[in-house]
Amino acid sequence: MYVGDPQLTASQVLRTFHHDELFLFLGAAFTTFGLTSVALAFLGRKFNSMLLWLGFFAILYGQRMWLDSRLLALMIPPSLFFDSLRAAVRYLVPIPAFFYFEAAGFLPRIAGRRIAPLISLPFLCLFVGAFWFGPRHAFLQINNVLVILTLIALIIQSITRKEVDRDFAIIRIGIFVFVAFALFDNIAGTFGHFPQKEPLAFAFFLGTLGYVAAKRSQARDQQFSDLQKELEIAQRIQTAILPSAYPQSNHFHVAARYVPMTSVAGDFYDFLVTDPMQAGILIADVSGHGIPAALIASMVKLAATSQRDNAADPATLLSGMNTILCGNTQEQFVTAAYVYLDAESSTLRYSAAAHPPIMLLRAGRVIELTENGLMLAAFSFATYTTAVYPLEPGDRLVLYTDGILEAANAQGEEFGSNRLCALLQDSARLRAEDAADQVISSLQAWSKSQNDDLTVLICDYSLTKTFT
Repeated sequence: MYVGDPQLTASQVLRTFHHDELFLFLGAAFTTFGLTSVALAFLGRKFNSMLLWLGFFAILYGQRMWLDSRLLALMIPPSLFFDSLRAAVRYLVPIPAFFYFEAAGFLPRIAGRRIAPLISLPFLCLFVGAFWFGPRHAFLQINNVLVILTLIALIIQSITRKEVDRDFAIIRIGIFVFVAFALFDNIAGTFGHFPQKEPLAFAFFLGTLGYVAAKRSQARDQQFSDLQKELEIAQRIQTAILPSAYPQSNHFHVAARYVPMTSVAGDFYDFLVTDPMQAGILIADVSGHGIPAALIASMVKLAATSQRDNAADPATLLSGMNTILCGNTQEQFVTAAYVYLDAESSTLRYSAAAHPPIMLLRAGRVIELTENGLMLAAFSFATYTTAVYPLEPGDRLVLYTDGILEAANAQGEEFGSNRLCALLQDSARLRAEDAADQVISSLQAWSKSQNDDLTVLICDYSLTKTFT
């Protein structure tokens, strides 16, 4: 193992270390900064190419400073490979810098093509040439000229840029300082060897980037906090438009369970009629999730309210809602089902718009009631029909959204209507509230991750008030 020149004294090694200590520290700091930047480029919600290229730039720059140090030369035996490596890395450093400046918008576009690969090509050739032929003074001179020209072009591009925000103005100061010192070192390098000042300017440049990054991170945190507050308000508003509970009735007992996938959701339900002898129950599901779906759900609420006069005629009610919603939902559609229960005539009237069928649990047997038309808000010409069924004491009606059926387990198998029917049969003796809770808990056990909003309404019918 090479241990250096044995004639070197401890004081000579110490002097060499003191000569290089600032640059050794900066080289380690730049490398650490670069590795962190590369990691953040991949760990964010979206891949950030600017952080990636900045990271490579900082890593190569830091490693070049270590390779150029005198202390490293004392520790490594003289060899053509080491000399070639030192020269080659110098030519490689500008390449990720060009891609960073392009990703940051500091380089112009030429004929619609990226300029970074074009100006990186000669530096890549110098890198290969240094490994193939070894260090050459001509390579160093070509590198200095190319760096000078590209740095001047970068300054001109930064000055002539029209759109300048405060963050860019701060970064531009860092660029100017770095470019100025880099120009000085490269111009001085063409005439002889002078102490390098460029690394200090590079540290200043990274400092401006760090300041802007910290400022933007703080702004994002504030935006996130504000967004959370707005979502909480939206959640309270959406909860307010949903009926809290069905009024006490001698004939109808309704339990509702609503579990949004996010803070707000596109599922909606309402009780349009709560007369002692009649009940009108609406359930709807807006396509999509989150705030857009929640806004459309609010529109569904208004559309349904405007049709209360047609509550006894489900087909007419859905048709009127469709007329109101068409052209006003930004190409999002709505599925819906509405059932009108009449204890006086012992009938139920049912109509739906592309919604999963209502389930009727009678004497321990589940019957699917289907009467579907086209989805709401999609076709102005859509028409709907009403199906009429007898209503018997002890009947249990179940309305739900498709998130119930489409909940998938780890193997991708959906819960499906057969399992829902079996679950309703097993819970037939339970109170409506307990049965609804069992549906939701069974789904959550079946599917560990919720991929859709979940809503279920269970209505029990009786001739007299027997609910406890």
